[in-house]
Amino acid sequence: MAKKPTPHPYSDQQTFDRLMLLIATLIQYPGVGCKEEDESPADGHHDALEQVQNSLQQVARDLNIELPNYSIPTIRKDLETLRRYGILDRRMYRQGYYLGTGAMSRSELRVAFVALASAAKYQGNPQTRRIYQTLNKRLRGLDLELKGQFFYPIREHLNRAINYTDPEEMMAKGKNRNNLFHQLDAVEQAICEGQAIEISRHSDPYQRGNIGLIQVWPLQLIYYDIAWYIIYEYCSNNHLAIGRVNRFKNYCQIITASGRGLAAQQQSLIKAHKLLENGWGLYLGEFDEQKAELEGKLTLEKIKVRFFPAVIPFILEGERRHPRQKVDPFPKDSSIEDLTHVNYTIELPPRSLKEFSLWVYRHMENAQVISPTELVEKHRQAALALVDRYS
Repeated sequence: MAKKPTPHPYSDQQTFDRLMLLIATLIQYPGVGCKEEDESPADGHHDALEQVQNSLQQVARDLNIELPNYSIPTIRKDLETLRRYGILDRRMYRQGYYLGTGAMSRSELRVAFVALASAAKYQGNPQTRRIYQTLNKRLRGLDLELKGQFFYPIREHLNRAINYTDPEEMMAKGKNRNNLFHQLDAVEQAICEGQAIEISRHSDPYQRGNIGLIQVWPLQLIYYDIAWYIIYEYCSNNHLAIGRVNRFKNYCQIITASGRGLAAQQQSLIKAHKLLENGWGLYLGEFDEQKAELEGKLTLEKIKVRFFPAVIPFILEGERRHPRQKVDPFPKDSSIEDLTHVNYTIELPPRSLKEFSLWVYRHMENAQVISPTELVEKHRQAALALVDRYS
């Protein structure tokens, strides 16, 4: 005799809709039920499930599904069902409910979280810092379950910004610098939509005359070594350049609201990164030489620097310092202890010679420029000036 089917508790259309909408709520409102930062004890008892209940009704309205206002005990029973099927973990969600780890596995999320924590701590990106603080609260239960292993910083990026980057931190410490960091939301929107903007540079430490208003397409925000920079393209002639964010005023005006689209943005960004890969450092050159370089018509400078024993191990370590470098130890086929010097040769666009020289200067008396002649003389004069300063 056939076994009589057992009615499922969610076989009714309305109860099934409720369960599906609850799952949709946890997807669309990750962390729902978390106590807000500005919520004080005077506001009364915090009921996480009341927030879930309200968000559930909102999702139902958004999807045009008529749903009765179910009680909190009913929602609690549905949450237990999600636990039973492994959709929710069997642990407390004191900082709000969320499903799994989204698009990542648990191990992938751990790597991403540690990288996010490092960026929030050292690079001072306010957006990253807010996301990190939110995730830190949501994932505390998971960290407790793993006995502190999830939050442990296995890897960390110690490159630290040397200027204030977070407007909230500036305000809290009374260190307001009134620069472009206050306008990054508008800049990021312009990047995504290909909008032209007007910004104003207030500082020009390289004394190239780049002070005042400029109209540009912002392409990307990058972190390099000690600071945040913005890659942009001049609206007037498509000249590509990079400027440090803190050297611009607290001013950003949208010029073209319609924007030119991400395809044009991407095309310009590819050119900027090609220049970065070709050169040394962040200076992208003046318009004419930049144009010739992108067209493959620019003659590169052939540079040769000799490094001596004290720094040889560090030079040899940099196997991928630049795609066009060549490192020749001397004498050949000798052990590192027996090397008398290493010849470092590279071809660079003329725009990069100054930044390359700064790298050579780091090695002081353990570096000697061999060619070209003008770079040899520049290095010699710098050495003489240093001796003169100490004499």
